[in-house]
Amino acid sequence: MRIFKFGGASVKDADGVKNLVRVLGETGTTDTFLVISAMGKTTNAMEGVVDAYFKEKAALPGAIQEVYDYHQQILGGLFNSESHQVYRDVQILFDEIRGFLAWNKSPKYNFVYDQVVCYGELISTTIVSAYLNEVGVKNTWLDVRDFLKTDNKYRDAGIDWKKTQEKVTKGLDRGKLYVSQGFIGSDENNFTTTLGREGSDYTAAILAYCLDANSVTIWKDVPGVLNADPRYFDKSQLLNKISYREAIELAFYGASVIHPKTLQPLQRKEIPLHVKSFLKPLDPGTTVGKGEGIDPLVPCFIVKKNQVLMKLSSLDFSFIVEDNISDLFKLLHDYRMKVDMIQNSAISFSVCVDNKFGRLEELLNHLKGKFNVVCHEGVSLYTIRHFDTQSIESLQNGKEVLLEQRGKETVQLVVKQ
Repeated sequence: MRIFKFGGASVKDADGVKNLVRVLGETGTTDTFLVISAMGKTTNAMEGVVDAYFKEKAALPGAIQEVYDYHQQILGGLFNSESHQVYRDVQILFDEIRGFLAWNKSPKYNFVYDQVVCYGELISTTIVSAYLNEVGVKNTWLDVRDFLKTDNKYRDAGIDWKKTQEKVTKGLDRGKLYVSQGFIGSDENNFTTTLGREGSDYTAAILAYCLDANSVTIWKDVPGVLNADPRYFDKSQLLNKISYREAIELAFYGASVIHPKTLQPLQRKEIPLHVKSFLKPLDPGTTVGKGEGIDPLVPCFIVKKNQVLMKLSSLDFSFIVEDNISDLFKLLHDYRMKVDMIQNSAISFSVCVDNKFGRLEELLNHLKGKFNVVCHEGVSLYTIRHFDTQSIESLQNGKEVLLEQRGKETVQLVVKQ
């Protein structure tokens, strides 16, 4: 079986859905499992719904209506009549959103987030599956929450591999074309969980592992994995082949094409990962698999924006030793800070983090009781793999470097924007 993952950009409008059909026409549909994300920027819009629910109830109907209207426009571009059953199916999903928000009693943001944001994927796959059937591509729609079982760490759930394997093995047949969601799963109480932003790639890898798939293909709006994100760097080059190890390194440092968790289950079973363009589906793209390094061997540039750099020093010039560092890591864990870079000396400790759960102020208040704290918000973390002198100089040009760390193959710079 093959796993095809289509992201939000590939199905952002009616033309995108029609192009998905074209891709399947050129690549075939037999024994294929489609993992499809929410359409366009729907996840962002659904986050707006959750924010309105907690912060501005009067804005909630309008926030939901905005998402509804967007999908109605896509439906209108795909189906000739509003009497088509898919309109009713989509309406039911929006009724479920409104119903949940009406009766929900939980004050927990992360729980509510997962119960609401998941509908982006449910609506997207409902529309795509219906359109495939409409144009004669027979498929089976699945609710992936029936198969991907997780813990209850909402917004960043961990997979229960044993239960998931059992569900997939018993519930899926070979030879069919399946359409299902990325990003979401369910806990032991059947409440929806999410796997973290960009978790659809991870979903594809989980299913590939459980199905012993032949390959996973991620369909993007770029020709494959590039050595630099063209949104932030002037020149970029296609990487033809990448080893699992190198891809894991790139993903860890923040390369946006591949989700960091995606590669581990694929590597364990040596399942190749292809990254291809949905605009040119027959082009070779990039293959991630068993081997060494990257081809061609060129510097790879990665940037993480809107990071936080904290510089801590002891109040009495005493050493920052193992006990201090242990306490610091516990605090970073407790406040759910994703650590991207660390540097320490005898009396100081610097850490660059991603404040994705918005708990920085709480953490700073805690730290200021024990340390002198200097905090830089809104900084960018640049990473160069396989750097050379020219690549470092081109990156430093005109930037204020707050912190630098250099190893044999990798250099990292925290800079002010």
